[in-house]
Amino acid sequence: MKGICILGATGSIGVSTLDVVARHPNLYNVIALTANKNIDVLYEQCLTHSPQVVVIVNEQKAAEFKTKIQNSPLENLRVLVGAESVCDVATLPNVDSVMAAIVGAAGLLPTLAAAKAGKTVLLANKEALVMSGDIFMNAVEKSGAQLLPIDSEHNAIFQCMPATYQTGVTAKGVRRILLTASGGPFRTMPLNELSNVTPAQAVAHPNWDMGKKISVDSATMMNKGLEMIEACLLFDMKPEQIQVVIHPQSVIHSMVDYVDGTVLAQMGCPDMRIPIAHALAYPERFESGATPLDIFAVKHMDFEPADLQRFPCLRLAYEAIQTGGTMPTILNAANEIAVEAFLNEQIRFSDIPLVIEKTMQTIPMQKAGSLEIILTTDKNARFVAEQLIQNLANT
Repeated sequence: MKGICILGATGSIGVSTLDVVARHPNLYNVIALTANKNIDVLYEQCLTHSPQVVVIVNEQKAAEFKTKIQNSPLENLRVLVGAESVCDVATLPNVDSVMAAIVGAAGLLPTLAAAKAGKTVLLANKEALVMSGDIFMNAVEKSGAQLLPIDSEHNAIFQCMPATYQTGVTAKGVRRILLTASGGPFRTMPLNELSNVTPAQAVAHPNWDMGKKISVDSATMMNKGLEMIEACLLFDMKPEQIQVVIHPQSVIHSMVDYVDGTVLAQMGCPDMRIPIAHALAYPERFESGATPLDIFAVKHMDFEPADLQRFPCLRLAYEAIQTGGTMPTILNAANEIAVEAFLNEQIRFSDIPLVIEKTMQTIPMQKAGSLEIILTTDKNARFVAEQLIQNLANT
C-alpha cells in the first residue's frame, strides 16, 4: 500500500481524491490531511478515512477542532497547527504520494517541500509552478521526484505524450499543444455587459464544479493563462507552441499535435476523478467512479480561437511568460488579490485584468534566482495590487 498526503483535503480536488482512494482501499493508505478552516468537512473525512495526522492552518479553527474531537472516535488523532506543519506532513517518511491541491500561492512551500523530498507529487496547484518555475522543476529533477499533473488539461496532454514520457523534458516529434478551454460562463456575453457581472454569476461554471477562486479564474480565462504557463514548464515548450482553443463541450481535455500531422486527443466526461485516478494508478489504470463518456449523447463538438479582447487575462499571461523572470509571480499575486476583491464586491469583474496589468507595469521584472526573490516579489505585488484596488474603490 502507498501512503498518501492530501494538501487541501476539504476543497473540491481533495474531496474527489478521497472518493477515488476509497474505491481502492487495498492500494492507498491515507496518512495526512490538511485544511485551512473547514473543520466540519475535515471531521467527517477523518471519520471515514482514518488519517494518522491532520493539519489545520487557522489557529482558531484548529482549537475548535481539538475540542470537537474530544470524547469522540477521533480523540487520539494527532492534530498539528499552522502553515509550517503542512510542509512537515508533506515530507513524512511513510508518505509516498502528495496530492498538492491547496489553491493559490499558499500551496507553493509545501508542494516544493514534497518535491525536494522526492515524493510522487500529484500537482493540482498550478500557482506553485507558475510562481517558482525553474526552481520547482529543478527540485524535481535533483531529488528524483515523480511529477504527475492533475489539472484535466495537463493530465490530458501527459496522456497524449509519447510512451514513457516524463514531465520536464521536450518530447520528440511534438509540434505544439492545443490547450482546450470551455470559455466559461461569459463566452458569448456582450463585452459591454461584462462590467456588470456579479460574483454569483462568475462562480457558476457551465461544466465543472470548482471552488470560487478557480471558477472566477475560469470566467476571466486567467485559469487558462496560468495553465499555459504551467504547460510551458511541465512539457518544456515555448509559449508560441501552446495554442488555447475554446471547446464549450469540455469533452476533449487537450490535444497534442505531432510533426507528422497526427493529433492525439484525450476525451472524457468533465469529472476531476478521471485525471486523479489516472495519476494515482499511473502507469496502470483503475476505476475512478466517473460516468463513462457517451459519444452519441455528445453529438457534436465545437472549437474556436480564444478572443484576447474578451479575455485580456489570457493576453497578460502570455506577456508574463514571454517576459520571464519574476513576471509570472507578479501576474499570479495580482490576480489572487484582484479575484478576492471581486468576490468581496470591492471591484467590478472588468477591473480584474486592469489591476493585474497595472501591477505588472509597476513592479520591474527580476531574475527568479531564488525562493527568497520569488516570495518577496509575491509580497510586493500583493501590496501594489491592494493599493490599486483601494484607489479604484475611492473613484
